[in-house]
Amino acid sequence: MTSTTPTPIDTPAISNQARLMTMIGMILALLLAALDQTIVATAGPAIQKSLGIPASLYTWLTIAYLVSSTVVVTIYGKLGDLYGRKPIMVFGVLLFLVGSLLCGLAWDATSLIGFRAIQGLGAGALLTTAFAIVADLYPPAERGKINGALAGIIGLSSILGPLLGGWITDSFGWKWVFFINIPLGAIALTFIGTRMPFVKPATARGPIDFAGAIWLIVSVVPLLLALSLGSSEPQPGQTAFAWTSWQIIGMFAVFVVGLIAFLITERHAKDPLLDLNLFQNRTFAFGNLAGFVLQSAFFAAFVFLPLFMVNVVGLSATLAGLTTTPMTFGLIVSSIVSGILTTRYGRYKPVMLGSLLIMFVGFLIMGFTLSSESNQLEVSIKMIVIGLGLGASGALYSLAVQNALPSEKTGVATASVNFFQQLGGTVGLAVIGTIFASSLTAGMQSNMAQAMNSLPAELKAQLNSNQQPAFGNLDFAAVKRNIEQASKTQQQLLTALRDSDSENDSSSAQALLNNPQTPTELKPILQAILAGEAPNAKREAILSKVLENMERTKTVLLQGINRLEQASKQAFTQAISGIYRISSLIILLGFLITLFMPEIPLRKTTRTDHIVL
Repeated sequence: MTSTTPTPIDTPAISNQARLMTMIGMILALLLAALDQTIVATAGPAIQKSLGIPASLYTWLTIAYLVSSTVVVTIYGKLGDLYGRKPIMVFGVLLFLVGSLLCGLAWDATSLIGFRAIQGLGAGALLTTAFAIVADLYPPAERGKINGALAGIIGLSSILGPLLGGWITDSFGWKWVFFINIPLGAIALTFIGTRMPFVKPATARGPIDFAGAIWLIVSVVPLLLALSLGSSEPQPGQTAFAWTSWQIIGMFAVFVVGLIAFLITERHAKDPLLDLNLFQNRTFAFGNLAGFVLQSAFFAAFVFLPLFMVNVVGLSATLAGLTTTPMTFGLIVSSIVSGILTTRYGRYKPVMLGSLLIMFVGFLIMGFTLSSESNQLEVSIKMIVIGLGLGASGALYSLAVQNALPSEKTGVATASVNFFQQLGGTVGLAVIGTIFASSLTAGMQSNMAQAMNSLPAELKAQLNSNQQPAFGNLDFAAVKRNIEQASKTQQQLLTALRDSDSENDSSSAQALLNNPQTPTELKPILQAILAGEAPNAKREAILSKVLENMERTKTVLLQGINRLEQASKQAFTQAISGIYRISSLIILLGFLITLFMPEIPLRKTTRTDHIVL
């Protein structure tokens, strides 16, 4: 550890204690980045309401993070080859913490999306470097179980993320979903900086392909913007443009230009960011394509589920997060079982196809059985089926692609799988998010219009005053509370007026007349009492009748708001169900791609003599 001259080694020269310390620091950083991919999903509804985020931009809370982390994956990988993993890891943690602080201080949708992108730039370094460190420290014979442990950590983050996001949001507010990263990141940073040894490869392989990275950003970002902001029928005040507008067409044009430039650059680069010749390997090409397709279905379904649980089932953010926990347990179980089956029989493709069939069935069940009457237990059980299918999808595609290339290209294979899976998730989120926004808007307009037509004029006016800017939904609980409180106040005034012995006591009647929420049909009676036109003998009878009418009116109003709430729930249910139906078709496409992917026998050896201390 004290040698100043790097020396090639055939077996790892790092002590077991140094390995352990390195893994602990790396796991802390990996957990930090992995948690932030899911923790914001549960806090999303609270963030949306607080900042007034329109439906067209809601998905960008996740997209901004994924886009920025995706486009820098290969750059950080090359920097790690040139300068070692430790400085890249330290830089990534620092940048991630800066982004977290800024996210907590965000004042509107635009600022939060921008700061989430900064977070993603830091997370890209953590997610990429963590798996490279494993390759530095462990030979291939041991690497499988280590990668399995890391997959377990990521799976654990899928459980902890929604739970922590919900609990923090309900207890302290959504800003602390980001602020909590600062003390946790400081611990990870201290551990990495003081206990992690400096390990790097023996040789550098060439210059960084900055031109390729720039063209990749130029192509990917406009594509995602166009997919997210495009709309069939943009509404006034909505952050969206028609598909035929110059803004959307212009972004697609920039994407095409950037993609062509990227392909040309990579074809002539000395050490390209993405070696295009690798796509001549059918397993590499089909494996990455399948990962791209399947990840798009998974991310979209996962991000939008909390919206259903909060707005339809009526759960708190914490309980909404619990809904995905059974799915994650199913994912962990299937990951273990798929690994055992693959190791025992030396075959990965049958396991892949079987898991995809299970996932396809799970998405179909969600797409065709969700209803506005669904409860948490029902949804959680259905999500277990999806989790059982998801477990094998990530690890086995990475194994297939790594196995298809020479051992010295293991890093390239791993980076390509991560890149295409993240890109697939981002594109899928943008595309399906656009469909969701359009479907929800149409459903709200149709269902709510029908329900509004049957409501009394007083309730329509009250609902208009309680209209929420985001998603076009209403705070039905607040409206119900207003109705109950107004009825209680009116009944108290009427009771006081009825029981008064003085014919000239007009304060209660006048207060009721001045109350804008007093039903219009009751005001003539109150005016008669106030003017002394109602005989004293009939005063108590008249006011008793008014109280009866008041109770009936309250019942009518509450029934009306319940109909309106049900219409809103149906709109959300239709939109979310549509997402799962579309995703099931995407999974079917991934199944067909996997079916045509060649299966190569698993290699039992790999190169281990290129690492130095």
